[in-house]
Amino acid sequence: MTAPRAATRRALLAAALLLGGWAAGAHGQDVAAGRALAFDRAKGNCLACHSMAGGDVPSNVGPELAGMRARFPDREVLRAIIGDEEARNPQTVMPAFGRNLILDDREIEAVIDFLYTL
Repeated sequence: MTAPRAATRRALLAAALLLGGWAAGAHGQDVAAGRALAFDRAKGNCLACHSMAGGDVPSNVGPELAGMRARFPDREVLRAIIGDEEARNPQTVMPAFGRNLILDDREIEAVIDFLYTL
């Protein structure tokens, strides 16, 4: 992400926080929506490759999704992985959920909210 684009994104997020668009805490109201997206086979479909608490069909293609807030204290790092892991790791098999428009920005944020509960 270019510096001007990152600055614009930070400014928009700050404005949303000031306007109350996001609840106190780290987008906490989106946890249920994020869980639904993560388990939805037509959208996030995280269980196709990862095991996680509450999952009914665990896989071991990717790492277990546990301790996510401790593993990824910088939310932007996790957002980049979900959005386009190929930019960081060209050998990945993880879909670029953001770049390929599988999930929009709000959906990615909701998935991160959920992952931070694991």
